Amino acid sequence: MARKLSILMATTAVAAISFSSALAQDVDDEIIVTATKRQTTLQETPVAVTVTDSVTIENARILDLNDLQSVVPSLRVNQLQTSTNTNFIIRGFGNGANNAGVEPSVGVFIDGVYRSRSAARIGDLPKLERIEVLRGPQSTLFGKNASAGVISIVSAKPSYESEGYIEAGYGNYNNFTGKAYVTGGLGENAAFSLGGGFNVRDGYAEARDGLSDLNDRNRWNVQGQLLFEPTDKTTVRAIADYSTLDEICCAITNFQNEGAINAVRALGGTTADADDPFAREHFSNKDSVNEVDDWGVSVQIDHDLGFADLTSITAYRNNDTFFDSDSDFTTLEILETVATSNDIGTFTQELRLTSNSDGPLAWMIGGYLFDENVKAVDTLNWGADTRRYIDVLAGSPAVFQTIEAVNGFIPGSTFFGPQHSFVDNFEQDNTAYSVFGTVDFDVTERLTLTGGLNYTQDDKTVSYFQDSTDPWFALDLTTAPGPDLLALGQIQAAVGDPTNPLFQAFGAAFAPFMLTLDPATFGQLATGTFPNPVVQGAFTNGFLPNVENGVIAGLQALQFNPPALAFPNAIEDGKSSDDKLTWNLRAVYEVNDNINVYASAATGFKSSSWNLSRGSRPFFADGAALAGAGLLPNNYVVGATPATSRNFGTRFAGPEEATVYEIGLKARFDKGAINIALFDQTIEGFQSNIFVGSGFSLANAGEQSTQGIEVDATFSPMEQLELTFAGTFLDPIYDSFVNGPAPGGGIADLSGQRPAGIPETSLNIGASYFYTLGDRAKGYIRGDWQYESEVQSNEAIFATTGAEQPFRTVNTFNAAAGLEIDGFALQIWGRNIFNDEYVSTVFPGVLQAGVINGYMNAPRTYGINLRKNF
Repeated sequence: MARKLSILMATTAVAAISFSSALAQDVDDEIIVTATKRQTTLQETPVAVTVTDSVTIENARILDLNDLQSVVPSLRVNQLQTSTNTNFIIRGFGNGANNAGVEPSVGVFIDGVYRSRSAARIGDLPKLERIEVLRGPQSTLFGKNASAGVISIVSAKPSYESEGYIEAGYGNYNNFTGKAYVTGGLGENAAFSLGGGFNVRDGYAEARDGLSDLNDRNRWNVQGQLLFEPTDKTTVRAIADYSTLDEICCAITNFQNEGAINAVRALGGTTADADDPFAREHFSNKDSVNEVDDWGVSVQIDHDLGFADLTSITAYRNNDTFFDSDSDFTTLEILETVATSNDIGTFTQELRLTSNSDGPLAWMIGGYLFDENVKAVDTLNWGADTRRYIDVLAGSPAVFQTIEAVNGFIPGSTFFGPQHSFVDNFEQDNTAYSVFGTVDFDVTERLTLTGGLNYTQDDKTVSYFQDSTDPWFALDLTTAPGPDLLALGQIQAAVGDPTNPLFQAFGAAFAPFMLTLDPATFGQLATGTFPNPVVQGAFTNGFLPNVENGVIAGLQALQFNPPALAFPNAIEDGKSSDDKLTWNLRAVYEVNDNINVYASAATGFKSSSWNLSRGSRPFFADGAALAGAGLLPNNYVVGATPATSRNFGTRFAGPEEATVYEIGLKARFDKGAINIALFDQTIEGFQSNIFVGSGFSLANAGEQSTQGIEVDATFSPMEQLELTFAGTFLDPIYDSFVNGPAPGGGIADLSGQRPAGIPETSLNIGASYFYTLGDRAKGYIRGDWQYESEVQSNEAIFATTGAEQPFRTVNTFNAAAGLEIDGFALQIWGRNIFNDEYVSTVFPGVLQAGVINGYMNAPRTYGINLRKNF
């Protein structure tokens, strides 16, 4: 692949330069962007950036960032188990979903305000101006957590001219939408805007009788803006917004039903059919709950000092989420409650000073403050069928009845009972600041050199404790003989004594086995040798757990939620402190008035991310010290290596450090434009957060790299017709990932493997035709095609089990048509018109080894909108 990519890079670059040189002529239309925090034209901006304007957003019916990827091939958005749990990926790099402690590697900014947690909704913004997707590390100007790229969303400012719109729509799945927006002047120096909307829809995944269909919509929002210009040198823009969401999300399907699925079926349970994974049928015992309340206020002040412009952006945001689901995805009540509750409050302040000099030197300096508090609660409750299910996995009800009996618990009603719960409580305080500066120097009229520096200090303080009630997870199954084990003396004492609880636990099936035991057999039992066929048969048939060298083997895997070690403690202080100096260097050469070429090198930084999930475990490196301090709970075994140890993991993943080398070309001509970027990008310490069946594994990959080429072109052979082509061609690899995740909490060496979910080829091809009907009417017809080459969906599953798993290929077509007459507009739209089916991501079945689940893409949707502009 690398050789093919190199040839493709060279061929494309030569062809593009020749093509653009031949056709380049003066054009009037220019796209203004703020990717460098200055207003520059797209051609002048020496950054790989894709701009989607408001016309495309409205005409293509783009309501959220999931839809945006249909026109931006370098952007990948994975929808996971909640409506707002999305993972943004640029050039194959991205994380930040499923864990409140992991901030995205792709930073999302709306009107200059950083959104610290992933949310794909942009339909909450009543009037957009444009969306800029900046590719590659952007830490120099955007500071905190932009190691993979930036999505910058810009909404329209209030206008002094009175205008607005009201819109209503209807689509399949009983989809009702409504939006309204008004803006106008409040005297000579002030203007306002007010807008809001709703989006409600039935679900498209069928649930069992009596339950609601999944993947519905129920969203409401409102936003107000005030623009105040007290002088011709000062502008104040205040924004306040509120949005709420209450949905039933998200449906899964099964792509492999093996292993533990037989235990589910033996107990009469059903789940999705792996032979028909896109039947869009969901199996559960209750409706999921997915609630979000999000609000924020921001004030931006711009003041002209003469020699420079001063900009201040002050913001506070609050995000409350609650999610609860039947996460075993079967009709059995195995997991009654798997709930997460997050309360995140974020204050940010940015100050920057930008020079206004007309000379060859231009500069910018600034500072940024980030202060955030995160409270996260994870809750897990067993269901009415949990014990029956676990008994089948153990081989016989006698197994756990016996262990309960010898440890003084009531046999058959203690371990895995519905009375038990696990509640994990986290709190994180995060304070970060950065100072930054850039300098642009015009060496000649055509050559400009740019340099930038950013210093970031990021401090986090985290605390954690767990309330758990199931004693099974605290039993020590590794030390014999002991009070937690099925000791030989206890077995011997039960022989022939029907009053003994141990004898009673095994019932009639156990009595014949007990009577065969003699002193010689006990010795064989202790050493793991079974010459007596009766004894061997009893063990094989599950009357007792296997006992080998004093260890009850085969049951440790069922202790998947060991007792938590709270922190801060004597060894773990619950603090991380990171700092980094990042930089960028660029050279831009203006070949002529319409062609620019550039070369750049840049670094990026993302601070440590803490594991705020029930998968939080102490580091293996702290094991000896924790044991010496007497802090380790039962079940924690300190071995010579991580492989010989047990129940250790990660408290946090260390920083990500990104480096990119890039060359690019930007050209425009009388009938279109073309932009090309060739890059080699690496992230050291990439923070991988992957679900492994019983929790999330947060770990640093040693190094992940991607070489690639991006092409973005528009061509208008006639005034009414616009053709677009965008392509991303990647060669990603884990250069080093020796501690990669494996199902069941194991470790796999993923070095040399291709990261999951990253296609080699992504294409977006579109066409728009604009027309007029007399002097009063105008309209358009447009379509776009999104293609992604085949990829595997979960490297942890494939690397450790070799399981046959789904491979995703995307072939999605969208279309829309509109007609406007005297301010009345009619739009007909359709997304995924040919009903392309693929899985966005897959994961190991929850507590079901051998089962592979996945999240499906949305089916065909279509509808009609009516709008009145005034």
